[in-house]
Amino acid sequence: MANRCAVLGKPIAHSLSPVLHNAAYRSLGLDGWTYDRHEVGEGDLDGFLKGLDPTWRGLSLTMPLKKTIQPYGTPRNVWARELRVANTAVLDWDESTHDDPAWPHGKPAIRLYNTDVVGIQLAFDHADRELGVHRNGRTGRRALIIGNGNTATSAAAACLMLPGVERITIAARHPGRDLGLDSAAKAFRGVEGRPYDEIDLSDADGVTAAARESDYVINTIPGHAADGLAETLDRPGDAFDGMLLDVVYDPRPTKLMQAWRSHGGHAIGGEEMLLYQALIQVLLMTGIWDDDPPSDADRRLQDVTVDDDHLEIAMRRALEETL
Repeated sequence: MANRCAVLGKPIAHSLSPVLHNAAYRSLGLDGWTYDRHEVGEGDLDGFLKGLDPTWRGLSLTMPLKKTIQPYGTPRNVWARELRVANTAVLDWDESTHDDPAWPHGKPAIRLYNTDVVGIQLAFDHADRELGVHRNGRTGRRALIIGNGNTATSAAAACLMLPGVERITIAARHPGRDLGLDSAAKAFRGVEGRPYDEIDLSDADGVTAAARESDYVINTIPGHAADGLAETLDRPGDAFDGMLLDVVYDPRPTKLMQAWRSHGGHAIGGEEMLLYQALIQVLLMTGIWDDDPPSDADRRLQDVTVDDDHLEIAMRRALEETL
């Protein structure tokens, strides 16, 4: 194992990241690369990092580590910097230091990235292409984010980048929490202050009305927590025209996706977001991309081919076989 990568989090047994990354390595012909999962909580991260040796190249971070990793590295793309949430750490041992005895193998330079934002954007782009929908040029679109945790922060940031989205509504489980999007909104929209409206998730009528009016809906609530919302939306007479992305991929489809589809809407599961954020992680961790994920990431991804087979296709095939 000359080059090791892994996903860290707690719980982690359910993670499909190893399926995606190892499929990518096979497609790229990277025989010396392996990717695994490790259950690491917030209190375990420091010890885990200090135990790494130069065979380690990259880490994927999931709950609850996307903020915990921040003091150990340097944000290298705009979303990791603006949101202070990173799901990707690239280890650079060429810039390691050896003056700290707490790091017996040396302390690598750790570059932090957020690939969730672009992953969400690419998931919607792919779904639109599959449906033959062309959204460029349209304005006045609305987006609804269900939940207001760390994933909601990345989801709302993605909506800032989606074409034509002018209003974002957060249906909050815990109203009043600041998602920290002010600086991002100023950088990308020239908007001062909070770039979204907030409603209480318990306001069934308000959430239903927002869902009806939204072009994009992103559910960020984990597990079966959105099952009650599915029942709320599954009412006679309601119709949904927008695209729902449910970040949950187990069960597949979720009750929320089923309710959405039964009332005319299109829905995609969290495996789509997972695939695209993982694809960008692979390109960064292996050094194929030595730069930040660019705004034209979908065009760059289309240029990645191995033996005339798209890297995305190889990863998608492995994911679908597992699911």
